[in-house]
Amino acid sequence: MPVKTYWLEHAWLGTHVEPGVALTVSISGSAAGGADGRIAALRTGVETPPPGAEVLRGLTVPGLANAHSHAFHRALRSLVQVGSGTFWTWREFMYQVAQNLTPDTYFALARAVYAEMALAGITNVGEFHYVHHAPGGAPYGDPNAMGEALIEAAAAAGIRITLLDTAYLSSGFGGAPGHHQLRFSDGTAEAWAERVSALKPRGHALIGAAIHSVRAVPADQLGTVARWAQERRAPLHVHLSEQTAENEACQAAHGRTPTQLLADHGVLGPRTTGVHNTHLTDGDIALLGGTTTGTCMCPTTERDLADGIGPAPRLQHAGSPLSLGSDSHAVIDLLEEARAMELNERLRSRTRGHWTANALLTAATEDGHAALGLPDAGRLEAGALADFTTIALDSVRTAGPPARLGAETAVFAATASDVRHTVVGGRHVVRDGAHTLVPDVPSALSESIAAVRG
Repeated sequence: MPVKTYWLEHAWLGTHVEPGVALTVSISGSAAGGADGRIAALRTGVETPPPGAEVLRGLTVPGLANAHSHAFHRALRSLVQVGSGTFWTWREFMYQVAQNLTPDTYFALARAVYAEMALAGITNVGEFHYVHHAPGGAPYGDPNAMGEALIEAAAAAGIRITLLDTAYLSSGFGGAPGHHQLRFSDGTAEAWAERVSALKPRGHALIGAAIHSVRAVPADQLGTVARWAQERRAPLHVHLSEQTAENEACQAAHGRTPTQLLADHGVLGPRTTGVHNTHLTDGDIALLGGTTTGTCMCPTTERDLADGIGPAPRLQHAGSPLSLGSDSHAVIDLLEEARAMELNERLRSRTRGHWTANALLTAATEDGHAALGLPDAGRLEAGALADFTTIALDSVRTAGPPARLGAETAVFAATASDVRHTVVGGRHVVRDGAHTLVPDVPSALSESIAAVRG
C-alpha cells in the first residue's frame, strides 16, 4: 500500500494548535472520490519537513463536514434576494428549479457545487436528496438515476457523500403531493424503502435516509422510514420545526409538536439528526437531548429565510450533539456557519462566549462526520480517514494573531477563501487554492446553473 507523508506547519489537534506535525498516510482506493487512505501515524515536534514530505503551510484541521445540503438550491443564490417574500414564496422559486433537473443536468450542477465545497475545505457532504423522479412523477428507467447522479458528482469533485435519500410523500399532513412535488414522492413509505434499498454504498459514498418533515410523511408511515434506517444502522435526518407554521399545523392535525410526533413513532435516537430544530418547546428539547438525537444548525440559511435562531446551547446541554450545514447554499462556508452559530446566540442572549473555537471546530468536523455515519473521520489521529484541509494564516483576514490562536483565527476571522489545500483519502483535491479535478469551478457553476434555471 503506498505511503505518503505530509508536513503540517501548524495542526489543530482538537484541543490546541501544534506546530510541526508529520502525518504519514496509507493510501488505497481510486483517485477520484473513492480513496480510503488513512492516517497511519502522527508525529509532533517535527520542526522541519522530512525529506520528500508534502508541505502544507498554514493551519491544518480535519476535513469539514457539511451535514446538510440541497445541491440544486445553489441555483437560487441571489435569484431569491430580489424583493422580499417569505419562506413559502422562496419555496416556489425552488420548485421551479427542481422542475428543470434531469440526471445529466443534476450531475453537472452537483459536480460544480461539490467542487465549490472542496474549495471551502469540505471533505464530506450530507445530501438531503428528494428529487427522485421525472417531472410528473414517473420513475426513470433506473429509479435511482437522480441519486446515482449525485453519488457520481461527488466522486467527480473528489469528496465523500452520505446520500440521505428522502421520503417526501405528501403536501402537508396527508394532503396529496402538489404538481411540483410529484417528482419527490414514491407514493408510500414502503415504495420509498423498496427503491432506496437498491442504492449501494461505495468507497466514497454511504447511503442514509431522511424524512423530509412531519408534514411531508404521514404519521403512520414515519415508522417505516425509521425501521429502514435502524435495520441498516444508517443515519436518519429530518427537517424539524424550521417554521412555526409547521408546528401549528402539526398541533392541529395530531395534538402534539413535531418532535413529540417523531418520538411517538420511533424516529428519535443517536443515529438521527434533526435539521434546524428552531422552534422547540422545553419538552421537545428534553426529548431530543434525552435520546441523543443530533441537531444540525444551518445559520446562513436560517437567517436568509428569516427562520429564527434555534436553542443550540440548550440542545447541546440537554445531550444533543451539534453539527453544521450550508443547506440552501446562500453561501458555502462552514467556517462562517460555525462563527454564525456563536454570533447569532450572542445577539439573541446579549452575552458572549457560548462555545469556544475548539467546540465550534468540533461541530464542523468530528461531530458533523459522525452525523453522516463516519465516526472514523473528523480527527487528526492515527486510524482516522486521511481527510484534512489547510487554512492560510497569512491572508488579509488571518494575518496578525499568533499561530497558537489558529483555532480562534479560523473560526472568527477566516473564510472559505482562505482554504489553501483540501486532502481526501490522502490525495490532494485542492492544491494551492485550485481544484485538481474541476479546472474551472466558476465556469462549471455558471454553465450548470444556466441549464437548470430555464
